[in-house]
Amino acid sequence: MNELRDILDPVVFGNTLWQWALAGALALIVLTVLLFVRRLVRTQYERFAATPQTELMELPLKVVSRTTVLFILIASVFAGLQALVLPPKLAKLALTIFTISAFWQAGLWGTTAVLASLEQRAQREMAVNRAAVGTLGIIGFIARVTIWSFVLLLTLDNVGIEIKPLLAGLGIGGIAVALAVQNVLGDLFASLAITLDRPFVVGDALAVDDFSGTVEYIGVKSTRLRSVNGEQIIMPNSNLMNSRMRNHSRLKERRVVLTISVSHDTPAAQLERIPALLRSLIEEHRDTRFDRAHFAKIAASSYDFEAVYFVTIPDYNRHMDIQQTIMLKLLQSFERDGIQIADPRQRLSLVDPNAARDAPKG
Repeated sequence: MNELRDILDPVVFGNTLWQWALAGALALIVLTVLLFVRRLVRTQYERFAATPQTELMELPLKVVSRTTVLFILIASVFAGLQALVLPPKLAKLALTIFTISAFWQAGLWGTTAVLASLEQRAQREMAVNRAAVGTLGIIGFIARVTIWSFVLLLTLDNVGIEIKPLLAGLGIGGIAVALAVQNVLGDLFASLAITLDRPFVVGDALAVDDFSGTVEYIGVKSTRLRSVNGEQIIMPNSNLMNSRMRNHSRLKERRVVLTISVSHDTPAAQLERIPALLRSLIEEHRDTRFDRAHFAKIAASSYDFEAVYFVTIPDYNRHMDIQQTIMLKLLQSFERDGIQIADPRQRLSLVDPNAARDAPKG
């Protein structure tokens, strides 16, 4: 026993070997316990995440499961060092390292909690309020920037850097940075305008200049559209807000102008019946609202009629079905009444003036 005491009694860096062994055992125990708890939390979270419904403890477990091994290792070593008597400078250094690692771990926990909460909110809102999806994406970006800015400032404060002069310098340098990245800032402010004004939301069908597609994602820098041909169109937010766009998803009704041209050989009595025929064919459909039908123009090779009606639902396929039915029934009526569709060709009649002069008078 005395021999063991003699072995452990020598002092190393102000502590006996016995104290160093106790500190190492304490650090090992803390490391084992924390890793075991982290493993249990991750297993339970994966079990909750596999179910379709959102459990009450799913969000806290997800946050805790993002605990890093580096933080656990630093916390274990710091716990073991509490069993030792350290010089003030070394103790302060250990406390600073542990505090900084705790700040960064808290930042990771915070961003995980915010993003997970926004993701759950987006899933609930998608069915009833698609506008919230784009808004939540911007909120998530702002929250991440805010959290990590605080973490960085707290880290600098703990390593002995004065924050107030730094913030003053950043305020002056921020002007130069803003000028250098004005395009990026333009897209950022445009994304905020999209979030607040909501000219479109995820799922809307847009037509912008020569491009058209469905909004898939509204980001901080750009908005992504999926075109009818399948490719993805990526448009900077600033360009998008400066363009003239058409939001087809907010179409309440569709105005249709139907023009039909008939031959000059059509008698006046039949011409008079065509506007009434057009009106009756349009009013047969439940989803239409008749506006007008007129004999609009006498053209060089045809008599032109124009009918205007509204399709009261925004569905494009329904609009085309109605238009197809109207035109087919119109052609059937024309065939029955002997009315011919105008031929765009013009007929020229050539008369010999000499033959007209020499014709016998009688």
